[in-house]
This record gives sequence, structure tokens and C-alpha cells, in this order.
Amino acid sequence: MTMRTETLHPQHGSERGKPMEHPHHVVIVGGGFGGLYAAQSLRRAAARVTLIDRRNFHLFQPLLYQVATGGLSPANIAAPLRYVLKRQKNTRVLMAEVCGFDLRQRHVLMADGSVAYDTLVVAAGSENSFFGRADWERRAPALKTVEDATEIRRRILMAFEVAERETDPRKIREWLTFVVVGGGPTGVELAGALAEIGCYTLRNEFRSINPRHARIVLLEGQERLLPSYPAGLSEKARAQLEQISVTVRTCVLVTDIQPHAVTVRGDDQVETIPTRTVLWSAGVRASPLGKLLADAAGVGVDRQGRVPVEPDLTVPGHPEVFVIGDLANYAHQTSVPLPGVAPVAMQQGRHVAASIRRRLAGKTPSPFRYRDYGTMATIGRARAVAIIGPLRFSGFLAWLAWLFVHLMYLVEFQNRILVLLQWAWNYFTWNRAARLITGENAAPFQQ
Repeated sequence: MTMRTETLHPQHGSERGKPMEHPHHVVIVGGGFGGLYAAQSLRRAAARVTLIDRRNFHLFQPLLYQVATGGLSPANIAAPLRYVLKRQKNTRVLMAEVCGFDLRQRHVLMADGSVAYDTLVVAAGSENSFFGRADWERRAPALKTVEDATEIRRRILMAFEVAERETDPRKIREWLTFVVVGGGPTGVELAGALAEIGCYTLRNEFRSINPRHARIVLLEGQERLLPSYPAGLSEKARAQLEQISVTVRTCVLVTDIQPHAVTVRGDDQVETIPTRTVLWSAGVRASPLGKLLADAAGVGVDRQGRVPVEPDLTVPGHPEVFVIGDLANYAHQTSVPLPGVAPVAMQQGRHVAASIRRRLAGKTPSPFRYRDYGTMATIGRARAVAIIGPLRFSGFLAWLAWLFVHLMYLVEFQNRILVLLQWAWNYFTWNRAARLITGENAAPFQQ
């Protein structure tokens, strides 16, 4: 295959749609929170910026679970990267698959070419981890992409459809049992939404089954849900889930996932849970690009595939290369790496942009310091837990705070309006309008 090098030197910076001409070229890999915030923060920098992503849109992943449970459509939580950045005349977007890095020649290698850079920002994010059990991935879809969300939505809704036609009570119970593996924020949010679907959304829509009989089981390997939250809020989250009939099991490990059952071990006992629908939210690991970058830089990665970075977020020995977001192991502020959450990536994206601007001005960049403004997880309608500064609270107030924060973090204003209207409709009607069974296999399926 013939490789080509992208030419990114427009002749006239004022020409409509062309990047402004600057000698310094910043290449950003990844259009997630970190990469997009870095690009937007460089809009007035004396540099050309190229953002590379294999997708043509920025995805607001914290609301993916609402797509998976029919509350929102994919377009509500995604924004085309070219549209978001169209007014930044110094910025170009390339839709391409990055496959490696030549740090000696300062090139980003793509499947069909390469791009030269002066400064590189790698914000490739993370992917699902099944702890070496690749066979589980097909049986227990995780939630990371739009395709993941629509596949989970298909499986959830199809389970009710198949149960409606089933005559064997044992098989009906299997189809109406949903197991969520992993008690972090995503697992808690999925379990809460599933409970509401059975109890309220699908009420009176079926004739042979009662959706309220759906059983939701949430499995967590540690002693409590939301392990990164204070113990008190973890217990409140558990209590709120149990109020909507979610069965919470902690201190249990999944040992096997089969088409008709999940096997778990806890307290030296092995138990099999008959089910046809298993959803995975138990682990993530860094994008494979982290290992490729680390190998090119001559450094190692941690157990989750993250690249160790200096206090200013650069790769050791390569001050021209920054790594941010889920891909970075930044442990200089605390004894453990910062969590892979959106606020960390956003702040790192802005900091890297500020560092680049300082360098271009002949100044020395400052170390990165993360400011934790709080964290929160929703459990369902009017139920959530939240930490904001010194405050710890749960219930309706926490839910309102969750709604406001997530609405404001959506990139596009029109998405904020659409999501706000959809949330209001869902709240007053209990309906989830995006309950569409789509995909290649939209007929009753065999796992």
C-alpha cells in the first residue's frame, strides 16, 4: 500500500473554510472530551491545528445509557466535529484511523497516510475490557459507542417481545431477567433505567406478560456499589435501587457467561442466574494507541494500558508529545492515577492548549493540577447521589443537579434544547420515545 503524507499548508489563511497559515502545527488524535476541548482552546493560538478521529462526531458518553434504554436518540448526544469546529479557521478535521506514531520524524501514521506535527496531543480514550474473556464480549455487550447503545437497546426491547410470545414459564423468567455486571456509575444508571422500563414505560403495552415482573440484578465484585464514592452515598444508592426493585449483589465475581445464564462466585459459593440478557459495565482499558505510543517513546504502560506522563502531561523524553484523558496515567497529584472521567479530560485538554500557547510565546508551561468540582450518578427518576465540593447529598436535589450539569456539558446548544424537551416529556409521561428495535438482526435472536 502506498502511503501518502497529508499536506496541510493552505495558501491563503483568509480563504473560506481553510485553516489559517501558521508555521507551528498541532495534531490532536481523538475527538472526545480531551481532544475536543484542547482543539477549541487553541482557536486563537498562533498554530495550525489538525484534529484526527475515526468517527466524524463527538459523543457525549455519560448519556449513552439513555440511548441504550430508549430515553434519547443517538443524535441527541452527538455533534459532528466539523460543525463544532467550523468557525475555527486555524483548525482542520480529518476522519481517519490512526495506526501508529513515528516520534523520531514526528509523524502520526494513519491507515492511508501520515501527518507531520510539531506538537502532538494524544487523547484516544479507552475501550471496554472483559479481563481476557473475549467470548464474553458477544454475550454481554458493554456501553462505549453508539453501536453498543443501540445493540443494548435492541436486546432489552427484544427480550420483552420474545417473552410475550413464549409459553414456557421458565423461559419467560429467563427473558425477563436482566443482569448488569459492574456497580460503578454506568451499571447503577443502567440498572435504574431498566427497572423504570419494566415498572412504568412498558406498562399496559403487552397482553401475555406483565413487564413489572422483570427482574433486574446488579452485580458488583467489591463490598459496595460506587466504590469511588463515600460509603454513605454508596449505601444510599443501594437503598434507592432497592426501592425500585433492583436486586443488588455485592462481593460476587462473574466466573462465566453463557447464552442462557450467568455464573457467579461469592462467599465460596457458586450460583447460576438464568438470564438471556447480560449487560457489561465492569471494566475499561486504555485505547491500544497507548501501547503503540509508549513503544515508540521507549516507555511502559500500566496494567490498564495507560501511558505515564510528566507533571505537565508530556511523555517522558518527548516534551512535544502530550497524553491526556483516559489514556494518561497522571499520578503526580495523588498517590493513584486520576480517574477516567469527563471532567479530568476536559481540564487536561484546556491545560495542554494553555501550555502550547505559553510555549509559542516563549514561556514555560506550568504543571497540571486537577480541580475536583464533584461527581454524581443518577439512579432513575428523581433519584441520584452527588458530591459537590464539601456537600454530600442524594435524592431529588442530587437528581436535579445531575440534570443541570449533564445538560450544560453537552457540546451543542441545540442538543441541550432537544435533550431538555425530551427529558421533560419523559418525566411527565414516563414514556421513552426512542424505543426502536433496529440493526441487522431486528428479529427474535439467538445468543
